Amino acid sequence: MERHRNSIEYEVWGRYALFSEVATRVGGEKCSYQVPTYQALKGITESIYWKPTFKWVIDAVRVMNKIQTESKGVRPIKMSGGNDLSYYTYLKDVRYQVLAHFEWNDQRKELAGDRDENKHHNIAMRSVRQGGRRDIFLGARECQAYIEPCEFGGGEGFYDSYGEWNMGYMFHGFSYPDENPDHNLISRFWTPVMEDGVIRFESPDSPLLDRHIVRHGLNVKEFNLGKNVTSVEEE
Repeated sequence: MERHRNSIEYEVWGRYALFSEVATRVGGEKCSYQVPTYQALKGITESIYWKPTFKWVIDAVRVMNKIQTESKGVRPIKMSGGNDLSYYTYLKDVRYQVLAHFEWNDQRKELAGDRDENKHHNIAMRSVRQGGRRDIFLGARECQAYIEPCEFGGGEGFYDSYGEWNMGYMFHGFSYPDENPDHNLISRFWTPVMEDGVIRFESPDSPLLDRHIVRHGLNVKEFNLGKNVTSVEEE
């Protein structure tokens, strides 16, 4: 597995996970994908350490435990008030190894002075050892998770000699307005294949991904060093 000089490797685990897909939410029901999406892992990595100066790129995920599901009756709050009754299908007893690296966000020219790769990488590594800067969740707020450093590919995984498993057509992630020059919100889809427990992700700009524009030309929040963004020197 190729590693970048600013890569981080970590293991994330929890009792439950819910990587839900919009098509499974009809009538308030939610059903999890069998594996985490690129976007979910990006969100977890951003909870470890994030600044608008760069964007995280998820290279691969390794599924360590057997894929199992469990359905629960829940009482979500209705928009009109009161409670409703729904059934959510969660993944249970999950554990993943994640390999990721960061790249500069070229749409953030105003933060060019904060591009110190070595310092950001050191802060990210330290944040992994400390369990992240913000709470970690596996797809949903009720799915609390925990992280620790690891060597990607180390240890024994349930699917190490399983071979190939086509996971079907699924959501990959979002390209947000501040990550593309047209400032569009774009949704990406793909058909991942897990090989011996490892899914290698296509990069967000890969031509192999299906793209759909959700919203055109959205406003982008402004960041300025010393005002609403601290310099890496102050971290």
